Amino acid sequence: MKLLEFEAKEILKSAGIPVPKGIVMKAGDDMKAAAAQIGDRLVVKAQVDVGGRGKAGGILMADSGSVQATADGLLQSSIKGIPVYTVLIEEQISIEHEYYLSITIDRASGSPLILFTASGGVDIEEVATSTPDAIRKAVIHPLLTDVPGYTIRYLLNGAPKEIGPIINRLYNVFRSRDALLAEINPLVTTPDGVYAADAKLIVDDNALIRQGIHENRDLNERERCAEEFGFSFVELHGSIGVIGNGAGLTMATVDLITVLGGRPANFLDVGGGADRVRVAHAVRLLGSMPGVTVIIVNLLGGITRCDEVAAGIIDAGVAQQVIVRLAGTNEEEGRRMLNAHGYRMLDTMEEAVAAAVEESS
Repeated sequence: MKLLEFEAKEILKSAGIPVPKGIVMKAGDDMKAAAAQIGDRLVVKAQVDVGGRGKAGGILMADSGSVQATADGLLQSSIKGIPVYTVLIEEQISIEHEYYLSITIDRASGSPLILFTASGGVDIEEVATSTPDAIRKAVIHPLLTDVPGYTIRYLLNGAPKEIGPIINRLYNVFRSRDALLAEINPLVTTPDGVYAADAKLIVDDNALIRQGIHENRDLNERERCAEEFGFSFVELHGSIGVIGNGAGLTMATVDLITVLGGRPANFLDVGGGADRVRVAHAVRLLGSMPGVTVIIVNLLGGITRCDEVAAGIIDAGVAQQVIVRLAGTNEEEGRRMLNAHGYRMLDTMEEAVAAAVEESS
């Protein structure tokens, strides 16, 4: 399971590794009031599971006057196709030098492998290609509970001795969390000490069960959002977004799309009794998926009201064409609302799926 930056930093902080003062925020929060607890010079960081966030515009500088607009802008954006639902607002720290530190598994020996270099803040792959001798490596016997002092001195190779305890503490995090990767990039020196300016932690799913943690899926941002709203959601690899209510109806829609030569982009079951808010969230979620060119909403209205579904589709206002098949409670009112806003509502699932496949081709 890959943890987001703020989740990894909470674990590092609990292990005694200094991290910048920060606070996690979402859309609708009062960023300015929260930032007042941190300081005037701020960094706003999108919390998405992608590499190269900074280069993609996911890390922005701000001050107390601009933090609200900066954070709101990030929360309305996508980074490499992943929508931003959470930001981390941190204090800007005065960086003197950036280092790279990580611990992973050495495949040859099956033991922890520590990597350290004075060339931090960039992809370790770049350093390994351009200046491989700059990376110091040390394999640690898996039964050792601490990194030996001579190993730390070898790794540092003249780097500030204050980094030594950080290496040991990260190693303890790696062991105690049964991690596959514990990374700090960059690990920075400042006039006030050493800080983990960024952090990455990947935990072994099987180990989570042993530790009594039952969430063992590697969720991306859309999956996290779907879980938050209680949707049953699976990403596929097509261009037709699918929303249904009930696993059977949703699966039948996915199957029919495939039979007619289309490629479903997902499975999303909004569940029974979905109101306009849940429907709007579902439509926006699919609208945020890269490659989705058309969305089909196929719902049966029992306890779910068709006029509520129609209102949710209209509220979502996505760029993609939304093709709708509704049947049941308040069906005619839903049809009237959709027609008034230019949406296509068809009578049968077969007609709606055929129209979606044609639109996607």
